[in-house]
Amino acid sequence: MANKYLDTAIIDKAIIFATNKHHNSERRDKGTPYIIHPLEAMSIVATITKDPEIIAASVLHDTVEDTDTTFEEIEKEFGTRVANIVKKETVFDDGTKPWRERKSNSINNVKNGSIESKIVALGDKLSNLRAIHMDYIDIGDKLWERFHCKNKKDVEWYYRSMAEALIELKDTHAYKEYIELLDKTFK
Repeated sequence: MANKYLDTAIIDKAIIFATNKHHNSERRDKGTPYIIHPLEAMSIVATITKDPEIIAASVLHDTVEDTDTTFEEIEKEFGTRVANIVKKETVFDDGTKPWRERKSNSINNVKNGSIESKIVALGDKLSNLRAIHMDYIDIGDKLWERFHCKNKKDVEWYYRSMAEALIELKDTHAYKEYIELLDKTFK
């Protein structure tokens, strides 16, 4: 029996767009193509919502932050709603403010964001935390040397504070996995 028809045009377009934008870029210290992260975030988001615009925004979430993409380009290609979700998830870091202040701003941005932006943020942060946990299993506390902030307790503060900002999603499997990985990684 064939699968039921589902209009995935905006998701397909977002995957191609993000793949092209992240072409030839590597995940930090991983040796893997960067696009793996947005695709994983998208996969996580798809367990929370079936809304194609939110799913599309999740795969696009790092394009403005990490490539030459503009919000205007996202809006032109994917519409205002997708552009606004991506904008809420984008962090502009010129490096002039202290790490903790920048992260506090990020946490507040998520906390005060729409449910759509929180869903995308959870996909992003859970994908990051999965990678952190796997690396922690492999190399232990040497992992923290890769971070801008090398203090494990500060990194833990950030991820636990993000969990508080995402509390509206506590009933999702993704949020439960996030909490489980927090507890395993920052024991």
